[in-house]
Amino acid sequence: MTTPFLIFIVVSAVAILLFMVLKLKISAFISLLITAIYVGIIAGMPLNNITKAIQDGMAGTLGFVATVVGLGAIFGQMLESSGGAESLAHYLLKKFGTDRASWAMVVTGFIVAIPVFLDVGFIILVPIIYALARDSKRSLLYYGIPLLAGLAVTHSFIPPTPGPVAVANIIDVQLGWVILLGVIIGFPIAIIAGPVWGKYISNKIYIEPPTEFNLQQNKEYDENNLPPFKLIAVIIAVPLFLILVNTFTGLAVDKEAIQQSIWTDILEFIGHPFSALIIATLLASYFLCVKRGMGKQKILDLSTKALGPAGIIILITGAGGVLKQILVDSGIGKIMAESMAGSALPPILLAWLLAAVVRVTQGSATVAMITAAGIIAPVLSEFGLNDPQRALVVLAIASGATLLSHVNDSGFWLVGKYFGMTEKQTLQSWTVMESIIAVCGLAFTLLASLFF
Repeated sequence: MTTPFLIFIVVSAVAILLFMVLKLKISAFISLLITAIYVGIIAGMPLNNITKAIQDGMAGTLGFVATVVGLGAIFGQMLESSGGAESLAHYLLKKFGTDRASWAMVVTGFIVAIPVFLDVGFIILVPIIYALARDSKRSLLYYGIPLLAGLAVTHSFIPPTPGPVAVANIIDVQLGWVILLGVIIGFPIAIIAGPVWGKYISNKIYIEPPTEFNLQQNKEYDENNLPPFKLIAVIIAVPLFLILVNTFTGLAVDKEAIQQSIWTDILEFIGHPFSALIIATLLASYFLCVKRGMGKQKILDLSTKALGPAGIIILITGAGGVLKQILVDSGIGKIMAESMAGSALPPILLAWLLAAVVRVTQGSATVAMITAAGIIAPVLSEFGLNDPQRALVVLAIASGATLLSHVNDSGFWLVGKYFGMTEKQTLQSWTVMESIIAVCGLAFTLLASLFF
């Protein structure tokens, strides 16, 4: 296979995917599967090998992703339905004070989006933004953009949110490294895209809180009896801490800094994402639900409710794994890697560009991340990258997948609706904020790659 033919295969595959999603309105799950089959056929794979690759790719990806995303969704649902997100916001606002409320909101968003989906976290916390803007007479954007920046960065960068979990699995990197580098790189980005950009744009665009202030969703918790901040902080920190302990214990054993023993095995076991999230979910279920008087049937119903949106993400991720497997089994991935070895483009930049093109064209950050990961994964295997370097590729993909959120992205309309903005105002505020995250994410990952 020649390099021009390889480029044709990749470009035409992305074009077919986008055509099916955008024009034919076919589900991203089916579209990714059809795209993978197309790549297999055009690469000359025997038809029975294509069906085997579909089975292997789906099985190899979902064994890990389905478990982590499913547990993460239930964990987040318990925090959301107990009032944990609102408790965090109120505590941080009290500590930071009204003068630095925009900083409180970026920290709130950054923490809340670790277990809770971005759109859910936003809808829960937007009444607080309304109250702050109404009391201070400032533009909604002064507080809203920092909250959104914190939510958006963590949602894309830090497991156990589904995007980085899925990409980390397809690229084959330990979640501990993604969490660690996601926090180190993500928080400065959230500050730049949040309080810094929010302060600037709020001086340019004045948005008043909507008059129908009580668009409150039917809350499942008592606002006057929220769970304590320390409890929420500990419960969110538990899985992250355990996964990091697992990562560094494994690293220390590999480097022979410590000897493998029953204790290191136990640390690695309880720090595995499966164990860590089971522990965190049980803690959340007991301390936030059972101990606060929630009935067993209600807890079961919440767990079932959480798995609905998780199921869609799991299936799309599986289809991304199929695309990766087709590229590996057909030999395209190896040839792409060999041709890329002499290219001036570093893997981080290539991964970012792939995610950015798909994101801007079809709107879904999840589809952009999965598609980019599926294409880039076979290439990375030829570069001999270590775990931190692979984690940086995950963050580059996450960054590219946030670029230029516009009218084809549901988040664009959600933010515009809740803030009462026109399309032009949403483009000037939300879209630019997302693009700041994307560009800073690329710059910071490239910078970090100099040290790993």
